[in-house]
Amino acid sequence: MRSLLLALALSPTLLLAQAAPKPAPATTPSKGIKWVSIEEAQALAKKAPKPLFVDVYTSWCGPCKMLDRNTFSDPRVAEYVNKHFYAVKFNAESGDPVTFKGQKLENPDFNPANTMGRNGTHHLTYAIANVNGRIAYPTVVYLDSDLNVLAPVQGYMTPDQIEPILTYFGEGHYKGQDYQTFMGTFKGKWGAQ
Repeated sequence: MRSLLLALALSPTLLLAQAAPKPAPATTPSKGIKWVSIEEAQALAKKAPKPLFVDVYTSWCGPCKMLDRNTFSDPRVAEYVNKHFYAVKFNAESGDPVTFKGQKLENPDFNPANTMGRNGTHHLTYAIANVNGRIAYPTVVYLDSDLNVLAPVQGYMTPDQIEPILTYFGEGHYKGQDYQTFMGTFKGKWGAQ
């Protein structure tokens, strides 16, 4: 799993150097993906087990807005996520308390007067989106239906780059093989557009 985290963490960060399209507003949810709260996702996973897909973002993060606009709004991504995951969009600096695995988590440093700038980090962010002691935005966190973190994947990704990761976790390949072995046989269906 450590090699998976390293491979997933390193590849998207190189993309940030590419020309950035105009970002969408952070408050606009992506078209197509059926987003639910973390509490709703937990309840749904108990009734009908599926992994969780958690977009951990902030209001000031440019790559987060690009991910929302260019990747999450892609119809192929939206269809796949809706079919295989419970999708959660979580503001990493929110002031709203949440319950995760029966524990109440908050952002003790939240300042309501500073909603458009950096605003402390929510404890849920620390619990699920931490990669080797580092928090970065965006981070897409994959959890199993028992709410165990499978992998937090940091950085912007295009639809073609996220396809193998979605497939690896969404179809349960992670249960029987490591990510490098999976990638050795993976054949993408989406291709560059």
